[in-house]
Amino acid sequence: MVDVTTDIIIKRPLNRVFEYASNPEKAPEWYVNIKSVEWKSSKPLTLGSRFAFKAQFLGRQLEYTYEIVELLSGQKLVMRTADGPFLMETTYVWEKIDNNTTRMTLRNRGNPTGFSKLLAPFMAFAMKKANQKDLARLKEIIERQ
Repeated sequence: MVDVTTDIIIKRPLNRVFEYASNPEKAPEWYVNIKSVEWKSSKPLTLGSRFAFKAQFLGRQLEYTYEIVELLSGQKLVMRTADGPFLMETTYVWEKIDNNTTRMTLRNRGNPTGFSKLLAPFMAFAMKKANQKDLARLKEIIERQ
């Protein structure tokens, strides 16, 4: 089991951070490893929405479909892989610090079924580093807008 939590402070109002970060179509812009996304259900994003990601992680091409299993507008989004080599749950939590500052927390946890279990500690470290880069990129994009 891999369980990684990362957070960042973004100097923008919560609604702007939520709108951008919760939009699956924006994921390839701020996630280093995500190369493309394809909707598998109708828009807009809602409970039960599904979308497929193509990603590159630890030198491997990954394709997996996420399903939204919890969505509290402006507060929390939880999505789980419906299929793919890495059974994963990703959680975003947004907290208003003040009118122009938001804390965003990103948590990934799951079982790397497509990878050797011996790699789990290394994968947790690699995921933490990737998540830190992803959140830094997200901060840069949103604060520039």
